[in-house]
Amino acid sequence: MPRLLGVEIPGDKRIEASLPYIYGVGPSNTKRILEIANIDPNIRAKELSPEQINKIVHAISSLNIVIEGDLRREVQGNLKRLQAINCHRGIRHRRGLPVRGQRTCTNARTRKGPRKVVGVQRNPNAKAGKV
Repeated sequence: MPRLLGVEIPGDKRIEASLPYIYGVGPSNTKRILEIANIDPNIRAKELSPEQINKIVHAISSLNIVIEGDLRREVQGNLKRLQAINCHRGIRHRRGLPVRGQRTCTNARTRKGPRKVVGVQRNPNAKAGKV
């Protein structure tokens, strides 16, 4: 498995499919990177020479693409800022509800998590048969 910028990319896949395993590099950025580095997109990642790996790293740095830890930090900072200024999006993030205006009555199970059963509490002092 080749290692690019601290990330292990799958060696058995084409380099065009392996590069998006780096957080912040998508399909369009992958095409631009391989174009700048003059590398065939159909070559397998394990077949890359050290010179080609260096070309890819240099192409990523020359395009000023924010990747991995820096990008994660930036996204987390944006969420913290939204929550700190108490804007609508920040409040929705804080409560774990959908942020972009989706309905919450019937759907939104991905954001809200599994259903919570709300049961009735019986009075322990009540006699059997009477409430």
